[in-house]
Amino acid sequence: MTFRELLARLSDEKDCKAFLEFKRWPDGAIKCPRCGGKAFKLGSRPFHYVCKSGAESLDKRTGAVSVCSKNGYRFSVLTRTIFENTNIKLPEWFKVIFLMFHSKKGMSALQIHRMLGTGSYETAWFMCHRIRAAMRGDAFPLTGEIEVDETFIGGKQKNRHTSVRAKFRGGGAAHTGKVTVIGAIARKGNVVAQVIEDTSADTLSLFVEQTIADKVSLVATDEYAGYRDLKHFYPHATVDHKKHEYVRGTVHTNNIENFWSLLKRGVVGTYHNVSKEYLPLYLNEFSFRFNNRKNVNIFDAIIAGC
Repeated sequence: MTFRELLARLSDEKDCKAFLEFKRWPDGAIKCPRCGGKAFKLGSRPFHYVCKSGAESLDKRTGAVSVCSKNGYRFSVLTRTIFENTNIKLPEWFKVIFLMFHSKKGMSALQIHRMLGTGSYETAWFMCHRIRAAMRGDAFPLTGEIEVDETFIGGKQKNRHTSVRAKFRGGGAAHTGKVTVIGAIARKGNVVAQVIEDTSADTLSLFVEQTIADKVSLVATDEYAGYRDLKHFYPHATVDHKKHEYVRGTVHTNNIENFWSLLKRGVVGTYHNVSKEYLPLYLNEFSFRFNNRKNVNIFDAIIAGC
């Protein structure tokens, strides 16, 4: 779908809500977002529904127990989506989503604000982060031949102001102010990336255990000692970058390093600065876009996850 087709197909609020309704419940069976029970459309109010199942549900975030009483729990197509409780119309949301996933190295909130006139930069920033939160998916467990590697996100010491540089002295990411990110990629498949606090053997092994399947044909890493325990559980092989060894048969980390290159070019060239607090959301965005690089319906996939 081109941008022109988007404007022609989803130009008003009614069309966007109908599209969102279809993507939330593609089989036509409306499910209550509170208890998961069957809900029914309200004839008097389009895109509004009522659940009278009387079922209980547990909110995993707050731990509260909610009950859909027999008198009815009413909700709309926007309930429990990223579009809920905002004054921004759906056509504007859809335009921002389209621009974000079509840009290979991302698009900054400032650029979106300039192009669409969102009212303020803060509004565009708010929308972009909500969309990044929706760009998630079950990319794991990874299978086949897997590559695992870690990288560091952050500026160089020589580019920092003297007063800032003084706070970070010594070696390692913690002393340079950089953020450590680990990733795993299935060759010709998906990638998973997340922020970690350290590069200890326990941390790296836990990530691998949570990310890849029990039975894989290969786990390829570099020579870093933190991966030494993997050989006890997986068919593990390494390449020694310190000795300028980058490929040995099927053993290499070129695919995950390609993803790191995309991520860092986006951070440096598009966003310029990404804080540790929000870096997981940017990892969501880049991972989702990479994993759906061949998906012609990537726009639909994002809307379904909203």
